[in-house]
Amino acid sequence: QGQLVESGGGSVQPGGSLKLSCAASGFAFDYFQIGWFRQAPGKEREGVSCIASVGGRTKYSDSVKGRFTISRDDAKKMVYLPMNSLKPEDTGVSYCAAASSGSWCAPYAMAFWGKGTLVTVSS
Repeated sequence: QGQLVESGGGSVQPGGSLKLSCAASGFAFDYFQIGWFRQAPGKEREGVSCIASVGGRTKYSDSVKGRFTISRDDAKKMVYLPMNSLKPEDTGVSYCAAASSGSWCAPYAMAFWGKGTLVTVSS
């Protein structure tokens, strides 16, 4: 069965940086789109970024565009999300997820989810 494990979360001051990583196992990673999502306390889960299985197509939410950069290494079965210029509104639990089919970046299309890693941005 598929498994995803996030790492790299932590506490940082506004303007700081963190790099999230997502390690995949147990499924054909190469053929899956990978998405990053986050959920702030008391709020709904929101999409952050996605990367396609083929062609390197990427997508970012308006709130993170220009600050976050998603990438993948299929040989290592890893997905990364370096996050720069972090803001308090970036605070929340970040999740990675994988989908082999379905709507582009749609959470309901994701077959596998990690347990999340907490990102806290505060002074």
